[in-house]
Amino acid sequence: MQTETMTVNLGPQHPATHGVLRVVLELDGEVVIKCTPEVGYLHTGIEKTAEAKLYYKVIPMTDRMDYLAPMSNNLGYCLAVEKLLGVEAPPKAQWARVLLTEITRLNSHLVWLGTHALDIGAMSMLLYVFREREDLLTIYEAVSGQRMMSTYFRIGGLADDLPDDFEPMVRKVLKTFPVRFQEYENILTNNRIWRNRTIGVGVISKEEAIKSGITGPMLRAAGVKHDLRKARPYSSYEKFDFEIPTQQASDCFARYQVRLEEMRQSLRIIQQAMDGMPEGRYLARVPGVVLPTKEEALFQMEAMIYHFKLVTEGFHPPKGEVYVTIESPKGELGYYIVSDGGTMPYRMRVRPPSFVNISALSKLVVGRLLADVIACIGSIDIVLGEVDR
Repeated sequence: MQTETMTVNLGPQHPATHGVLRVVLELDGEVVIKCTPEVGYLHTGIEKTAEAKLYYKVIPMTDRMDYLAPMSNNLGYCLAVEKLLGVEAPPKAQWARVLLTEITRLNSHLVWLGTHALDIGAMSMLLYVFREREDLLTIYEAVSGQRMMSTYFRIGGLADDLPDDFEPMVRKVLKTFPVRFQEYENILTNNRIWRNRTIGVGVISKEEAIKSGITGPMLRAAGVKHDLRKARPYSSYEKFDFEIPTQQASDCFARYQVRLEEMRQSLRIIQQAMDGMPEGRYLARVPGVVLPTKEEALFQMEAMIYHFKLVTEGFHPPKGEVYVTIESPKGELGYYIVSDGGTMPYRMRVRPPSFVNISALSKLVVGRLLADVIACIGSIDIVLGEVDR
């Protein structure tokens, strides 16, 4: 008997789903025999645009890559420029950065959990996680004035000091979120439909995951205990006590378990950062390179001159190149910057975890049913703004 395969286009979808991702599937009945993800439908040209902007003016564009983790994007870029300049943020700024990027990790994982569950049919989960996310966005708004595109980190520290109502808002998160996480587990972990749709689905071996360049929760769900916050600590992460969650099954369910435990570990870090927050400046004092604080610019003539010159002319880092990586919610986020001694990056290249992780999609879905493709895409946790930066 002769049979023919069928080619199906899955997407591109509306950005309100997983973004404009097109997946070309070759099917034998309902079984996937070939999978080709195609990206580029949301291309923004951020890397090239950065080469025509002063170093400070690149920071707002980083927000718009992984728009669910803007402060993580800010941190990676600021650390790269600081390394190029030989500048170090003050202790208070470093601890505040840790605290806020862990809040960002919570924010990202919550949206992932809600949308992933929605894809599979658990509609109410999206309402629960957005209830908690509202508390996190309130903190974003308090520190930066923006609920999403925060642009709060600066080269050398922070845009402004932490507000007076910052601590009670963070304490509320620390008090309420553990109970909420237990609610999520009560809804999903032992749910038969959830387990049937995720256990044994989208399996990739540890060796294949490493060979594919996969990082983040996907890699840790394959049993690899690798996290840049521990392997190559940055911004004072070496001073915090937390665990790296791992699983061995390397399927969609294992990725769910890893991310849920990561949220609990983020709360541990936030608790420590809040309890031990150092006093002092929130910006390094490096005239001609780091912007003065707002108070200094308002009341000191010399600081006002530095502020004016930096904003209009920028600064001149030494010639050279740097590469800095951080552990974003989705994996290893790297910034490669080349300086020719001018006021703008000569070249900027981003290593986005979403792009690398989605490239392994075919290894997850070949041999599985068409319906499993949706579960696998969701378990990777991609943001197309980062893929197509």
